[in-house]
Order: sequence, then C-alpha cells, then structure tokens
Amino acid sequence: MVERWFKLIHREYKGIDEAALLLGITTLGSQVLAIFRDRTFAHIFGPSQTLDIYNTAFRIPDIIFALVGTFISFTILIPFFIQELKKDENQQHARKFMDSMFTVFMVAMVVLSAAAYILMPWLSRITAPGFSGPELDSLISLSRVMLLSPLLLGLSNLLGTVTQAFKKFFVYALSPILYNIGIILGAVLLYPRIGVAGLAWGVVLGAVLHAAIQFPIIIKHGFIPRLRKIRDFAVIREVTKVSIPRTLGLSLSKITLLVLTGMATLMAEGSVSVFNFAFALQSVPLAIIGVSYSTAAFPVLVDSFTSQNMQAFIQHVLRPARKIIFWSLPVVVLFIVLRAQIIRVILGTGNFTWSDTRLTAAALALFVLSVLAQSLILLLVRGYYAAGKTYRPFTINLIASVLTVIAAFLLLAAFRHIPVFQYFLESLFRIEGIAGTEIIILPLAYSLGAWCNYAILWQFFRRDLAREHATHHVGRTLRQSMLAAVSMGFVSYQMLQVFDNIFNINTFHGIFLQGFCSGIIGILFGVALLIAMKNEETLIFAETIKKRFWKSKTLPPASEGMVQ
Repeated sequence: MVERWFKLIHREYKGIDEAALLLGITTLGSQVLAIFRDRTFAHIFGPSQTLDIYNTAFRIPDIIFALVGTFISFTILIPFFIQELKKDENQQHARKFMDSMFTVFMVAMVVLSAAAYILMPWLSRITAPGFSGPELDSLISLSRVMLLSPLLLGLSNLLGTVTQAFKKFFVYALSPILYNIGIILGAVLLYPRIGVAGLAWGVVLGAVLHAAIQFPIIIKHGFIPRLRKIRDFAVIREVTKVSIPRTLGLSLSKITLLVLTGMATLMAEGSVSVFNFAFALQSVPLAIIGVSYSTAAFPVLVDSFTSQNMQAFIQHVLRPARKIIFWSLPVVVLFIVLRAQIIRVILGTGNFTWSDTRLTAAALALFVLSVLAQSLILLLVRGYYAAGKTYRPFTINLIASVLTVIAAFLLLAAFRHIPVFQYFLESLFRIEGIAGTEIIILPLAYSLGAWCNYAILWQFFRRDLAREHATHHVGRTLRQSMLAAVSMGFVSYQMLQVFDNIFNINTFHGIFLQGFCSGIIGILFGVALLIAMKNEETLIFAETIKKRFWKSKTLPPASEGMVQ
C-alpha cells in the first residue's frame, strides 16, 4: 500500500487531457473539503460579525502574498528553471538558481511582513472602514497571525516549481487539500479552545501542510532550498523583469477584492460573509475546470514556444479553451438554476437561515456568470507567460480592475437611489423583503469586470499570438455547449417543479433529492443532445476515460525537455 502511494506521488503524466483530468479530480477533493470548511463556518457562525472579521483578515496577507509570493510562482520560474536544468547534467546551475530565488523571497517576505505587522492598525482602518472598537482590534490580531501564511504559501510556490517542472501533478494537487484540512482543524479544534484566534492559527497550519507535502519530491531531486550569498544578479534581474507585470496583475486582483470587501463592511452585518461564501462556491467550478486545464497546459505551452513551434503553441491554447467552454457552460447554467438547492444543502445548517440561503444564492448566481470568462482568462494569461509577454495581461488586468471598482460604486448608487433597478434585481433573484440585499451588487460588478477582462484579452491574444491560426473550432464548441447547457437548465428547472410535489423540501434530504434528481435528469438530457450532435469534446472525454489515464506509465524525468 505504501509502495503504491509513493508511486502515485512520483508519477508523471503525459498529455493535457490526462493531466487536466487528474488535476480536476484531485481539485474536486480539495473543493469538497472547502465546502465542508464553509459548512462548518456556516453552522458555527452563520453570516455574522465574527465571520466578517475572519474573512476580512485574509485581505492584507493576500496582498502580501501577491506582491512577494507570486514573484517565485512556478508559472514564472518554470521556463528559467528548465533552462538551468539543461545547462549541466549534475543540475548545479538549477540548484544555484533555486537557492537564489529562495534567498530573495525570504528577505523580501520578512521585510514586508514585519512592516505590515507594525502598520496593521493603520492598514486595517483603511481596508475595513465599517469596523471599529473591539471588531477592529480583533481584525488587527487575526491579520497579524495570518501574516505567516503568505511566507509559507510562497515557499510552497517555490517548491512547486520543481514538482511542476518534473510533472508531479499529483503532489501539486494535494497541497490545497491539506490547506483546507488545516483550516477545518482550526475551526473544529482550536476555536473552541482559544477562541477566534484559533481560526487564524488554523490558516497557518494549513499553509504548513501546503508546503510540507512538496518535500518528498524536493528531497528526491536534491532541490532543498538554502540561503546563499548572491553574486550574480543577472538571472534575478531577468526573473524580476518577467515577474513584475504578473505580480502587479495578481496584486490588482487582490486589491479589487480588498476594495469590494471594504465596501461590504459598510453594509449590513454578515455581508462580508455572504460575499465570501458565494465567492468560495463559484471558485469550485473555476478551480476544477479553469485552473486544472490552464495548469496542465502551461508546461506544454512553454515547451512549444521555446521550440518555436507556434502551430503547436496555438493548438495547446485552443484545445484547452474548447474543453473549458465545454465543461463551464453546463456548470454555469446548472449552478444558476439549482442555486437555492446548492446553497441550502451545503450551508443550510445551524445559524445559517433561509434568508441567508436566498441572499447567498443570489450572490452565487451573479458570481458564476463569469466562471467561463475567469477560466479562459487563466488560460490566455498562461499563454502570454509561456511566450514571455507578461506586460500585456497586466495592462488589461489593470483596466479591468478599475472598471470593476467603478462599476461597483455606480451600480451600488443606482441600487440605492433607483427603486426600479432595486426592485428588478430583488425580484429576479427572489430576495424581496430580505435585509442587506445590496450585497448582490458586488458579485455583479465582479462578473462584469471579468467579462470585460476576457473580451479585451482575447482580442489582443488573437493579434499578438494567434494571428493566422484557425480558431473556428472554438466557435463550434461554444454553439454546441451553449445549446446543451440551455437544454440542461430548462429540463432541470422543469423537474424542480415536478419534484417539489414529491419531496419534502423543508428537510435536508428533501431539498437535496429535489436538486440532485433535477440536475441528473437535466445532465442526462444534455449529454444525449451532445452525443446526437456528435460533439467532439464528448467523444474525446470518453476516449480519455477508456484509456484509464490514472494508470498512465511513468515517464522519464523532464530535464531533457517538456513532454507533450
């Protein structure tokens, strides 16, 4: 049993479809734990001031991680690392490179974290204008503890360069699972003993586990990071040149969430919690589909571009794009149709009321509208990174972030001062008469910003990299998937009405069976329609399953180049 476990950890996977399915399955495990984590929080706290403080405490550490931790992200370092691996057989250049990156990261992270620790009272007043007194003191305390998490997650990012470069996707996919286990342990074991501080220490524990799982691979390949005196800054300058736009781009995303969270602190109590519950649930399909395919594609994109095989490079962008569209559209429609059942089953326990369910379901529906856009953005951005063109996505992200914040303020003003607009949104999502409905404006603005980001990014990507290469297959997939998704949604909605008279939807089992049976029937109808249309993605998926991708043979080390 132990031998099989180690074989699974050290296995390499070939092909984007196989790797993406592996990542998708293991990511599903992580997201199940994330759902259990959120259900635990919903049961203990509900959308409350305590949970608002806990969620807000993440924001400053998140920005620090974006500023420093992403500097040594595998998406930036893998091309440099592969080049260093090819320089000598004993991999000394690669080890020196990793040590240099580790040294720069540790110095920058310690300095920035220390400054944030000292300035936390001032920073917290700016980022959470709705908090004061004991609430603000608690926020400051939790944020200071959580400053350990970006250091640990950044270290895990650095180690992930090695695990990803050697195609150890299983280890990479286990990291977020362990991270969520740590957070759950904080809520279940530490919170009852030491109070709200236990939630913050649970985050730190999760970050420790996130990094620790990488060490078996690191030790095997001899890449344990060490502090060293840096004498040659040439490679540091090259990495910095490439990483600055990406780091700033991710920081913009974090800052956008920071601004939206700050706006939520000025709304009704529990608004931050509703926002974060909905955001976390929309991240489930995003992680399983968008992150999995873009992560699996990245090493192949790097290899294709460095080999100057642009035809292969574009195909390795378009093929995952078609898969993302194929999977995302049905998921988005089903999430919107079954939103109340999803929220009630996952979060409807303890202190989480029916009003909380309706409000969070509305926010979730508005968030998932942009899941497809967010997933395609991840893929296109990685295409730019593989090509070494990092400034373009940064500029576009900057524009989209500004548009998102502007949209949030304008839509919120319209919601508060134009009764017709407020009535339209509340009626559309069936949240009339519930306190704090203005929170739904924030996910609406977020989705609008994401679609603007994608629209601009795709136009520039076609001009900069796709050029004359054919993209018409993407349109065909979009049409077929859209037809199947709408059909799934329509059938599922009709079945909700049928099962409403069969199951007692006032119980957990009743509402679960209503949503589950309606969704399954809708999915079966959609799959039948895709088969009737001879959808290519459906056939490829069936072939991938038949090949039993999880039993793929181990490939030789990737030091000689990335395997397509």
